[in-house]
Amino acid sequence: MHEAKTHLSRLLDEVNGGTEVIIAKAGKPVARLVPIESRRPTRTPGFLRGKIRVADDFDAPLSPDVQKSFEGTGP
Repeated sequence: MHEAKTHLSRLLDEVNGGTEVIIAKAGKPVARLVPIESRRPTRTPGFLRGKIRVADDFDAPLSPDVQKSFEGTGP
């Protein structure tokens, strides 16, 4: 247990690398450090189909006033 407290950062690096670490107290195992599985959300293409509308002029040029404000030369 004392060694785990003293070297916790190193042990966490080992666990991050995929190693399982058993912590014992008085020679008896009391805890197991294991890496957390990364759970990426499942992507489902098209799940928002029909719920989002993109305007026909989405990629049309900006008006001169709006363009100037992006360039820092306008009001």
